[in-house]
Amino acid sequence: MRIGLILVSFALVVGVIGGGIYYVQSQETSTSQSATSDPGSTSPPSDPGEADSTTSNADDALQPPDQRYWSDPAWVGQPYPPDEVPGLITFRGNPTRTFYGQGPVPQQTPVIDWSYPKNSGMCGTSDDGSGPSTWCGTGWTGQPSVFEREGKTWLIFGAYDYGIHFLNARNGKQLLPTFKTGDIIKGSVTVDPDGYPLVYSGSRDNYLRVIAFDGSSPRELWKLNARDVSPTQWNDDWDGSPLVIDDYLFEGGENSRIHIVKLNRKYSKSGQVKVSPKLVWDAASWDAELSSAFGSPQTSIENSVAIYKNTMYFANSAGLVQGWNIKGLKQGKDPRRVFRFWTGDDTDATITIDADGFLYVGSEYEKGNARSQQVGQMMKLDPSKPDNPLVWSVKDQSRRPGGIWGTPALHRDVVIFDTDGGQFLAVDRDSGKVLWRRNLPGPLWQSPVVVDDVLLIGDCLGTMHAYDVSQTRKRPPELWQKTVGGCIESTPAVHNGRIYFGTRAGKMHALAAP
Repeated sequence: MRIGLILVSFALVVGVIGGGIYYVQSQETSTSQSATSDPGSTSPPSDPGEADSTTSNADDALQPPDQRYWSDPAWVGQPYPPDEVPGLITFRGNPTRTFYGQGPVPQQTPVIDWSYPKNSGMCGTSDDGSGPSTWCGTGWTGQPSVFEREGKTWLIFGAYDYGIHFLNARNGKQLLPTFKTGDIIKGSVTVDPDGYPLVYSGSRDNYLRVIAFDGSSPRELWKLNARDVSPTQWNDDWDGSPLVIDDYLFEGGENSRIHIVKLNRKYSKSGQVKVSPKLVWDAASWDAELSSAFGSPQTSIENSVAIYKNTMYFANSAGLVQGWNIKGLKQGKDPRRVFRFWTGDDTDATITIDADGFLYVGSEYEKGNARSQQVGQMMKLDPSKPDNPLVWSVKDQSRRPGGIWGTPALHRDVVIFDTDGGQFLAVDRDSGKVLWRRNLPGPLWQSPVVVDDVLLIGDCLGTMHAYDVSQTRKRPPELWQKTVGGCIESTPAVHNGRIYFGTRAGKMHALAAP
């Protein structure tokens, strides 16, 4: 019960913490006293996608949640629904990007259970616009998918050797031959959530692919070229980890467009999986207002789409955060934009959404323009207030480039994120107050992972660190550290007592309790 409310109509700088990081509340901030003692509680915003509802509230109340919404709020923090495939099967685990794996997490210094490949590195030559160079291992975001299927624990991931690898997660041996694309793979693959033996992945060779793994070798069933749609801007890579819900695939591309594909999955008479995909909708990630304000065609979508209720969210490299109402998609209605917010700078980190529908958005600090200086680099947004959605922000402006590449992690009453400069911090989700911070050798580009009150985060010298975050408001003690070598840009995956991650030294590793 709320017993007091004061509206503050000015920006409030609350405190300064070393390294140039401090937090600012938005210009319209609610300060209240509450009869409850939950420090992480928030008032839920309404979903902007609900404004275009195709059914009455009475009808909605009679339907189970999975029929009312594309992404049920009850799924926040849970495995990918409908939980047909036990494991971690997309970047950050579910449509709101809030599931990080299943423990137990080793409480003592782990051992390297296995490394892959044994005698060489996963390397390839690629050109990012500055000339050809050799890329090794896995990079940003690079989270493997690990899951149970037919009595085996599978590990599937893309790497810089152009390959999608299919391993037995228990021993690091190949289950299937490597599927080779035409260039490096930076992003995180997605495994089909409904049990079809399909993996979805993009590559720098221009293609988004659907690959079957139900035989002795992986089979390419379909691919979409980044230039098959128009108009496009900037690039042709696919870094995002697709979402698949109810036979629809949602994916943004570095071609600066958002895509929705109807997969039409089924099995043939012989029992092999088949798809007959159709691109049902796509749209530009930019608009005239952004082009005028940002002044550059660098508008690629490098983060992974997130969905809450009936709204699809993503951001682009010019800092435009968007929400699109997709409620009528199955009835043939085109998505409609219902939310727009400009961070001012490159926003590659994936949007994270809590159970109340608030957005946590991390942005880089490269341009250093007036807008990015004003709104900060870690933001909490309320999409139900499109005219003034900024709830609070944390600034990281002591160096340029700086800011945030990794996707934030929600843990109880805090949000944890890392910075290009080598800091990782916990912020009170309700107030935006920085509670604690620590430093590691940077840059820190991977996304923090929290499982069983243990925070996992790797540094750029090749060491994985574990911290006890059971007391969220206190600076966490380090439980252990394990050095494997090579900058850890990729986000780790946790599954049944093991920690899986790749490094820029060329290998994928599995850590396990001694």
